[in-house]
Amino acid sequence: MARAPHTTPQEAEREKSRRLGSLGALWPFMRPYKGMMAAALVALSLTATLSLILPLAVRRVVDNFGGADGALLDRYFGAALAIAALLALGTAARYALVTRFGERVVADIRKAVFDRVISLSPAFFEKTMTGEVLSRITTDTTLILSVIGSSVSVALRNVLLFLGGMTMMLFTSAKLTGLVLLIVPVVIVPIMVLGRRLRKLSRENQDWIAESSGNASEALLAVQTVQAYTHEDRSRAAFGEVTEKSFASARDRITTRAALTAIVIFLVFTGVVGVLWIGAWDVRAGGMSVGTLVQFVILAVMVAGAVGSLSEVIGELQRAAGATERLVELLHAEDAVQEPASPAKLAQPVKGEITFDAVSFTYPTRPDMSALDEVNLTITPGETVALVGPSGAGKTTIIQMLQRFYDPVKGRVLLDGVALNDLSRSAFRQHLALVPQEPVIFAASAADNIRFGRPDATDAEVEAAAQAAAAHEFITKLPDGYDSWLGERGVMLSGGQKQRIAIARAILRNAPVLLLDEATSALDAESERLVQGAVDRLAEDRTTIIVAHRLATVKKADRIVVMDQGRIVATGTHDALVAEGGLYARLARLQFTEGTV
Repeated sequence: MARAPHTTPQEAEREKSRRLGSLGALWPFMRPYKGMMAAALVALSLTATLSLILPLAVRRVVDNFGGADGALLDRYFGAALAIAALLALGTAARYALVTRFGERVVADIRKAVFDRVISLSPAFFEKTMTGEVLSRITTDTTLILSVIGSSVSVALRNVLLFLGGMTMMLFTSAKLTGLVLLIVPVVIVPIMVLGRRLRKLSRENQDWIAESSGNASEALLAVQTVQAYTHEDRSRAAFGEVTEKSFASARDRITTRAALTAIVIFLVFTGVVGVLWIGAWDVRAGGMSVGTLVQFVILAVMVAGAVGSLSEVIGELQRAAGATERLVELLHAEDAVQEPASPAKLAQPVKGEITFDAVSFTYPTRPDMSALDEVNLTITPGETVALVGPSGAGKTTIIQMLQRFYDPVKGRVLLDGVALNDLSRSAFRQHLALVPQEPVIFAASAADNIRFGRPDATDAEVEAAAQAAAAHEFITKLPDGYDSWLGERGVMLSGGQKQRIAIARAILRNAPVLLLDEATSALDAESERLVQGAVDRLAEDRTTIIVAHRLATVKKADRIVVMDQGRIVATGTHDALVAEGGLYARLARLQFTEGTV
């Protein structure tokens, strides 16, 4: 769904882009490469200086055309060639240093943004589309690369040319230089006025690009569903609408920048022509030599060109300022789940005792709906507990709270008597193994997908885990066996095969706490029998929480916890709960045994 063209929070964000000060946020990434920056500045200063010396050489040549000493004229031409050679070498060095510096800094920015985003809790992604994050990491960093690797050096070079050129023009002819300075205020006014609008449009354009990327990402990740429901036309229309708005924003930005460039160049060169007209009359009157006027002309053209280039570079810098703001937002994004300043330590070995102590929770995007309401639950080490109940009862939320994807609004979740919010997330998560309801398969080989559970596992351990999960047989039938590429999101596999890969991954992790969220929901009867045997063996010596609807899975649990509307409404064994009647007995009749208990 495309958003409204004028969203108040976004307008407020764009209003921040009033100045180029946002680019200061790049300094922490540039600081480690001071040596490279210094070398680039030396090369840049050298080329600017040589550019300013060239008009002096030209003046000497022009003023000595009619001189008697031909050797002196040869030396002036030789000096001009030497300056040109040094200018070429300096420019090449500047390009190499600045471009390499830009690539290095942007690589560091991309890594920093990804490092930050990959650690943010799921609450962040409830409000921010993945496609938008990817747009910031790619499109926005590309903009910053063009600035650091090109625009900044061009801007600095033009500033040096402007200042140096104006100084030399002053010494060449104070009268003509004074006339040139009268033009400066006329040029600055449109830069200030149009530049402000350009900054706002640049930020808006980047926002629409990110929206377009997010829209495309969402549709493509669900392309089978889109096609199954013949939703292609609507998806095309939605993407087309957002893309057209992005284009309209870009068109306004380009038009504004083109107008700024045209106005500045016209004003500058009109002023220069006027000044040169006066200079020409001074030559006719004998007030200055032809060579001096030629030198002044060249310097004036260089200064005018520098001002014109600066007006263009400012546009690039303003776009980069907007992009920098967006990246900084990600880098400074506040995580709803905070790491403790001084993490506690779990006693080793981890036993796997789990406690929910009066836990209440609501999802950030649904603050009025209680996902968990005063849940009290203790699971002893090695116990297998099944969570059952209707959809939305809070079963999967229990799994998410145990992994500390979210923090409780009230109460505490404890592992071996230590509150999870007192532990480092990576410290306790390594003792958990998860098989989610929708198994995640990465664009890698079958072996690497299983090894995701324990990266240092040997090939033999990977194969053993696959055999235990009833995955070995179908993996060996793949074109390259365990080295077979499974495709993005496992497009090469069936739903049941994906689930067995995910179960093998959990088996390989060999963690003391096993979390199974509908782990056998996509398996056929034969595969389920094989996997259930593996899960039963796996659960023998570890704490296991099972979210399931199938009777075979639930009946074998040591204890069944019945949930409804975020509360625990009953606990006990299958037979005891059926005898009690109530919600579990009704679910057993409706879902498990199709009417019979």
